[in-house]
Amino acid sequence: MHPTWTIEHIPDQRGRVAVVTGASSGLGFETAKALARRGATVVLAVRDLGRGRAAAARITRSAVDTDLTVQECDLASLGSVRTAAEEIHARHPRIDLLINNGGVMCTPNGVTRDGFETQFGINHLGHFALTGLLLEPLLATPGSRVVTVTSLAHRYTRIHLNDLQWRHRCYNRFAAYGQSKLANLMFTYELQRRLTDKNADTLAVAAHPGSARTAIMRHLPRPLRTATQAFGPLLAQPPAQGALPMLRAATDPAVRGGQFYGPDGFQQAMGAPVVVTSGGQSYDTAVQHRLWTLSDSLTRVAYGI
Repeated sequence: MHPTWTIEHIPDQRGRVAVVTGASSGLGFETAKALARRGATVVLAVRDLGRGRAAAARITRSAVDTDLTVQECDLASLGSVRTAAEEIHARHPRIDLLINNGGVMCTPNGVTRDGFETQFGINHLGHFALTGLLLEPLLATPGSRVVTVTSLAHRYTRIHLNDLQWRHRCYNRFAAYGQSKLANLMFTYELQRRLTDKNADTLAVAAHPGSARTAIMRHLPRPLRTATQAFGPLLAQPPAQGALPMLRAATDPAVRGGQFYGPDGFQQAMGAPVVVTSGGQSYDTAVQHRLWTLSDSLTRVAYGI
């Protein structure tokens, strides 16, 4: 393993297909750009086609001979996710990388088109459904990986199995965000266990960016947004640096299934990407299994593994 892993360590990606959600800006954009520069065929799975096309144009200007596709995929709509998966699968019978990056943070109380609490519905259930619907081409591709992006916020909450949608408690946007990101992490661990039981060659890996300056912070309360803008360089790293844990999880040959990548600095807030540990509750296999069963029921996407 490299003592300090940088973007220069990304292996040649020619001949590989990568699907990146939330690729029109921030971490997703930087991830898609880095993979495209190394030769990957990249599908930018985005909610807004206009922003996605603008992002693709920016990547094309910085990387010649890129093979990019912009795919509409609104994670707040299971119908959109299903359509996107069908269209991606039709164009790409093999998928080497699925990077579940798109998401929202600390949104006001609301629901998705399917009636799920917004953050849980987009951050977890949308990606749970997309991964299951793309599992066939992933399993058909030797050495494929599913990289799911979580957050340090997973440490500060728990999964409320009896009230995932916040219908019986006073809504707390920070706790709801933390629950959705803990769900991302527990999904990764449970997915890897099921892949191992199936003797599949596909790996499930998690990553988090630490503290990164991206548009996902737009729903923070005004004092926090103001502090972030005023002291950004001291409190958070730029998106290109924040994307490195995802890129390492996706491309480093030394990666193992079920690992978790994040920055190596103080409190995992900033630094170079390394293997890190997650909060203790994330390893609760009983909750992982129950969350999987509930997610299967809510999305009506059965993995078959």
